[in-house]
Amino acid sequence: MKSPLLSLPGAVPAEGVDEQVAAHYGDLFREQRALADGTGFVDLSHRGVVAVSGEDRLSWLHLLLTQHVTDLPAGRATEALILSAHGHIEHALYLVDDGTTTWAHVEPGTQDALLAYLESMKFFYRVEAADRTDDFAVVHLPAGSIAEVPEGAVVRETPYGRDLFLPRTDLESYAEKAGPPAGLLAYEALRVEHHRPRLGFETDHRTIPHELGWIDTAVHLQKGCYRGQETVARVQNLGKPPRRLVFLHLDGSEVHLPPHGAELRLADDGPDGRKIGFITTSVRHHELGPIALGLVKRNVPLDARLLADTTAAAQEVVVEP
Repeated sequence: MKSPLLSLPGAVPAEGVDEQVAAHYGDLFREQRALADGTGFVDLSHRGVVAVSGEDRLSWLHLLLTQHVTDLPAGRATEALILSAHGHIEHALYLVDDGTTTWAHVEPGTQDALLAYLESMKFFYRVEAADRTDDFAVVHLPAGSIAEVPEGAVVRETPYGRDLFLPRTDLESYAEKAGPPAGLLAYEALRVEHHRPRLGFETDHRTIPHELGWIDTAVHLQKGCYRGQETVARVQNLGKPPRRLVFLHLDGSEVHLPPHGAELRLADDGPDGRKIGFITTSVRHHELGPIALGLVKRNVPLDARLLADTTAAAQEVVVEP
């Protein structure tokens, strides 16, 4: 669903799964600085919106998600995952309950598969799960923003800002009041700075929560009874994940950023050395310069210098080996 805000002056469409919203509005670094200072907003209206209603909704979701949500208070934001039977990440949900309905926004285009799974697990529970993407758009206000929140809007308040679920028909009028728009590249730069993983970028078909640090924010280790829980418990109690997320400072003299999937190698082995990981997201940051997140084998030395294709990269620990 193409965002109407792509008609704003200077808007340049993003690419890939984000192509329905703006990458930037003409000044990437200005937009980043505005978000870091708590001003402006980000159009996330391309993200899927799923709503679960019914009196059993929280107890039912508790059985399916990695997060403890049985007693989730109204208005409290949380994150949760849905795993495969082998513990691999299939869905990431950004949740809030308004007292009668649990709202979640998810990666663009993943809501159909998510709803198919939810429908298959309804059984006798008094719940209704619905795709509300056509009706509601997600807008992000950065931390510290004093922009007005429309009365009645569902809000997810997090340390990184507020996610608003707005009626899609109100998106353009709200944008006129919410301050200067910032594109998705600015939002992504701050996401990388804060080491926050994103489904489909930091994940592949075999990613488990421990590898990305999601074990701390999206998994409750004192609950069971969800698909993939056995893998989570086994790795947590008996082993280590095979890979770990790293934060990378990239060589600023390079013109091009290494793309998603660019192979990581030990610098001492040169560009023809053994692959030890890959770039997941690379961005240009208004203060830090070119930075990235990457996934590397757990046993890669913490002080090892890396190459992303031919770009030099210095690593910082995100997930301990």
